Amino acid sequence: MKIVRMNEANISAVKQIEDECFSNPWSFESLNAELSKVGACFYVAELNGEAAGYIGFNMVLDEGYIANIAVKEKFRRQGVGRKLLQKVIETAVKNNLSFVSLEVRESNISAIGLYKEFGFTQQGIRKNFYRNPQENGLILTKFFIQ
Repeated sequence: MKIVRMNEANISAVKQIEDECFSNPWSFESLNAELSKVGACFYVAELNGEAAGYIGFNMVLDEGYIANIAVKEKFRRQGVGRKLLQKVIETAVKNNLSFVSLEVRESNISAIGLYKEFGFTQQGIRKNFYRNPQENGLILTKFFIQ
């Protein structure tokens, strides 16, 4: 598996992952806009020449925010999400960020377990944050010692 920066050549593959994994997927235009956004780091996991998953991450001053992480169903439980999350944490450390934060559906037990393995802790709840179906989002954050 190799982790690469998202570029124009793999936006279509990332869009397909979005469509497969999310009830409210990002548009092609929104993904494309991230290529030129200051502080945006979107990474794609490639496995056997195919985009297996991706993670979208934004840095604002000394803070990091994971916008999305998604893995194609046929590549789940193969360490793709783990590798993508590790890449973001490495990027955060390299850039001296104070923390990395994200929202996750409260029913997504497998994702919550992965985040906790990486040291994320619950810092709050966003009521009715998700749609289709409507659900609360847990705010999970990993703090880095400065």
